[in-house]
Amino acid sequence: MQRENLAVTEVTPHPAHQEVSHPLPQPEATPSRQRERVNVASFINVGERTNVTGSAAFKKLIMNGDYAAAVEVARNQVENGAQIIDINMDEGLLDSEFAMVTFLKLIQAEPDIARVPVMVDSSKWSVIEAGLKCLAGKGIVNSISLKEGEALFLESARKVMRYGAAAVVMAFDETGQADTAARKLSICGRAYDLLVGIGFEPADIIFDPNIFAVATGIEEHNNYGNDFIEACAAIKLRCPHAHISGGVSNLSFSFRGNEPVRRAMHSVFLLHAIRAGMDMGIVNAGQLDVYDAIPEELREACEDVVRNRRDDATDRLLAIADKYKGDGKVAEKATDEWRGWPVTKRLEHALVKGLDAFVVEDAEEARLVSVRPIDVIEGPLMAGMNVVGDLFGQGKMFLPQVVKSARVMKKAVAHLLPYIEAEKTVGSSSKGKIVMATVKGDVHDIGKNIVGVVLQCNNFEVVDLGVMVPFQTILKAANDEGADMIGLSGLITPSLDEMVTVAAEMQRAGMTMPLLIGGATTSRVHTALRIAPAYKGPVIHVLDASRAVGVAGTMVSDTLKDEMVAATAQEYEDIRIKRAGAKQSALVSIADARANSYKPDFAANPPMRPLWTGVQTVDDVTVAELIPYIDWTPFFQAWELAGNYPAILTDAVVGESASNLFADAQKMLGEIVEEKWLRPRGVMAIWPARREGDDVVVFEGDNRAEELARFPFLRQQIAKREGRPNSCLADFVSPDGDWLGGFAVTAGDGIEPHLARFRAQHDDYQDILLKALADRLAEAFAEFLHERVRREIWGHETGPKQSNDDLIREKYKGIRPAPGYPACPEHSLKTILFDLMKATDRTGIVLTESFAMLPTAAVSGFYFAHPESSYFGVARIGRDQMEEYAERRGISVEQAETWCRPNLD
Repeated sequence: MQRENLAVTEVTPHPAHQEVSHPLPQPEATPSRQRERVNVASFINVGERTNVTGSAAFKKLIMNGDYAAAVEVARNQVENGAQIIDINMDEGLLDSEFAMVTFLKLIQAEPDIARVPVMVDSSKWSVIEAGLKCLAGKGIVNSISLKEGEALFLESARKVMRYGAAAVVMAFDETGQADTAARKLSICGRAYDLLVGIGFEPADIIFDPNIFAVATGIEEHNNYGNDFIEACAAIKLRCPHAHISGGVSNLSFSFRGNEPVRRAMHSVFLLHAIRAGMDMGIVNAGQLDVYDAIPEELREACEDVVRNRRDDATDRLLAIADKYKGDGKVAEKATDEWRGWPVTKRLEHALVKGLDAFVVEDAEEARLVSVRPIDVIEGPLMAGMNVVGDLFGQGKMFLPQVVKSARVMKKAVAHLLPYIEAEKTVGSSSKGKIVMATVKGDVHDIGKNIVGVVLQCNNFEVVDLGVMVPFQTILKAANDEGADMIGLSGLITPSLDEMVTVAAEMQRAGMTMPLLIGGATTSRVHTALRIAPAYKGPVIHVLDASRAVGVAGTMVSDTLKDEMVAATAQEYEDIRIKRAGAKQSALVSIADARANSYKPDFAANPPMRPLWTGVQTVDDVTVAELIPYIDWTPFFQAWELAGNYPAILTDAVVGESASNLFADAQKMLGEIVEEKWLRPRGVMAIWPARREGDDVVVFEGDNRAEELARFPFLRQQIAKREGRPNSCLADFVSPDGDWLGGFAVTAGDGIEPHLARFRAQHDDYQDILLKALADRLAEAFAEFLHERVRREIWGHETGPKQSNDDLIREKYKGIRPAPGYPACPEHSLKTILFDLMKATDRTGIVLTESFAMLPTAAVSGFYFAHPESSYFGVARIGRDQMEEYAERRGISVEQAETWCRPNLD
């Protein structure tokens, strides 16, 4: 299970339990608080470190078969106060049943571990059952819920009863997790009645009514603490003898990295939750503060947040939070300490730590004691940036931190620049100058901006020409600026051809400077085969920002450049020779491919008539509604932090940086929602349709007499083994009458004023952060709208809603392929789609000449509803299909070759 679910069972505590001393939140023992002390004393701690989904260290031990060391993890938890241990072995590369049985048998043989109850935690009943069979006493099953309806819920409950176990019951029903107190009570009450109705012992029911994060900056989250506390009291009255549990660490998620504040929040929360009836939970007893020992200022701020006592509670806690980092007083002392350092050391420290609060003040102080203003840049500022560059190169700093350092540098330079210009001082020396641009037709610049920041942090002068830059502008800027090299970026496949054009024009102009190639759609192979042959100067493919500094540094080195240029040229020549002599996957003729098409069973699954057809503007969606649909993993990838969310937040290497970045993202999301920075805009359509060959024709009415347009799709032509089809998207549409959907959404409307504000403040970090969040919100909007179409408009999906993890894994009926992606690689189909939906008028999204969408935070595509429809890759096609495609589109063969080139190479 992905989250750490918790529970307790109706087991008489072993005497040893009562001997464990926990510094749980206990106010002074006054007569009015005697009952409060009793409740706290009976609170049961659940240890969660024996969980492969929650502990990277434990997972490593189990994956390596080091069960002896894994047993010590369980022993340490019991010694540290855990009165129940939660055990989870859910890992895709692990034989979970074997691991559960092996581990449980080992700990059952250890008296000091076996004395505490065991919670068997898994999403698979086979694993739970295997675990229950190993337990000598009463076990706890984690968990069951109404998520998939009453029938499955009761079936699971009966299985639990057969083993005499208790069960964690999540406050989760067919419509999702309970967030308000009323929903928590409603779901738990319903579950209680169902369980008691089949003879389930009430004392064996442990409700987890969901503890959610507060102080996120999102107004809807402000009452989550109160909702849980109020629900505890109500559930205790409504469901006699049942227990209540919860994952306490979830509450303070917004303050990851600030343990003193988190401890204080947990202590304040538990004081009220235990008083209201919470019996147990995952709490590290050693990391709780005695309530009265919490500094009054922090305690009151936490009370305000947990109990939602004032509208500005989050802002007030944020304002004081940094004072309590470390052990609170130490953090405050540390801040005072570095502010007392010499100004040159303060500037260097601010750059390395990304602290911009005092940088203008310090830059001015440094200017006043320097001979020339430029000395401040060339001295302490560059010294600090050199440290940043070294740490980044050594893998000790990550992109989000580097971008923050650049923000500090830019603010200092912006302050000093007027003084430098007034003195007419020659600019500071740099390692080299690079002109960078996103090529004509492409509007994506997040990756380019990150590379630019990293290069600036390493003392390169960067001239950023922006997006959609024609080759004439790029070449002129390189000459006018006296650049040492040119860097090109692109995200969409048409950009590859434009890069070839730039290279060819550089050759025609007699240029010799290095040409660096980067961007998501580029590759070393494409650079070798298509771009390098067009230009005799050095052409280097740069994989990511972490490689940019090394390549750029080598290109301006008198001693290293020639060696790298020669080695790269030889590498590219080897690629060309290898590709020329290699046998590519065999292609079949387009006729044979069509004969081997995918054939859905339209008899068993006939096309479902939508509840509505036509075109509809979607303008009733808010950013707050989209946030739960965000897929966070690509967000971290955009910052070159490798790992899957949420595991990346606790990763041993990048966890701290990822957590800090995630906290900044949550804070900005709160501002986006509160101040309405962005306005989601969309359009969706469903048309009567039918398949004609590899085309899907859409019509005005159900009689399918008046043709509106046709979408020509490409078909796989690579020879397949027997039983594997050559698929085309048209295969999923019935030739006897069907429907096809389309959509276009953006989350970028309103973004430009904020980006302009950040640029004016020299704040690359906030600029890139906002762009990255807008991209994620656009994808979330596409996911949200597809769900609405499936369930409410087309209606081909029923039953419980999928979780966000299921949506990310595409566990839904139907597909939403987008032009430019593997199943539909030809971008120009966007023009047909946009014209039919009047997408630009309805959403403000415009297409560039290369079919990129502007704003960049935009997604468009098609809806296919047949349950057998699936994603695939068209891959390489033959000239016979390409030439026929030209005829189907009514364009020249040369134009078709340009549009289909990525699938021809």
